[in-house]
Amino acid sequence: MFCPQPQRKRRWWLSWLRSIAVGFALAFLLASLWRFLQAYQYANDPIDAVLVLGGSIKRELYISQYARSNPDIPILISSGSKPPCIYLIFQRDNAPMENIWLENCARSTFENFYYSLPVLERWGVRKVLLVTSLSHLPRSMWLAQIVLGSHGLWVEPNIVPEIGVPGNREFPLKTILDVARSLFWAFVSQVYSPSCDREVRLDTVNLETWQARGFQCEHQAQIESDN
Repeated sequence: MFCPQPQRKRRWWLSWLRSIAVGFALAFLLASLWRFLQAYQYANDPIDAVLVLGGSIKRELYISQYARSNPDIPILISSGSKPPCIYLIFQRDNAPMENIWLENCARSTFENFYYSLPVLERWGVRKVLLVTSLSHLPRSMWLAQIVLGSHGLWVEPNIVPEIGVPGNREFPLKTILDVARSLFWAFVSQVYSPSCDREVRLDTVNLETWQARGFQCEHQAQIESDN
């Protein structure tokens, strides 16, 4: 006759915990949605920072010219070409390196935004210029709008023309999976921020060390003779 009592207690505690979990989930969801809406107010503002997605050295060739014309805008290159290759491109173009940062932790498009978001937030960015290729645009923009948009950042795309096939290949399943985990990360990133221990400023790249180790750059960079 007394056996059902503990079971009812357990069920009460489970119901209470579920209610708290749902409450927190709704609170974070509303916070994310609110920050999405906040991003729209920055649509017509000037660019605060540039995020370059790795996958083709053509993007770094483009961004070195951009840096010459916009030396005060910070640029983050997420898992692009080898650091000495980027260094040599900027050196050849007489482009400033003090405001250029390399993030070398990302291994996928999703991780480009996973690791870049904390850096952009640290910089106090509100409007981001996203540099990528046309073939990579749909997926990268969806992920950018989800991950960065959930933190109030407005994203504007900038397409770099490609010669040949860029490293970013698009497949429907990959896009679906990336969008799904980006939606999940938009929620989790409200309370957790990852860090990258392979983030360096371009002007601190030690070219002599890289030359001793040996490296090769993509042919399109036309800097083989420099290394």
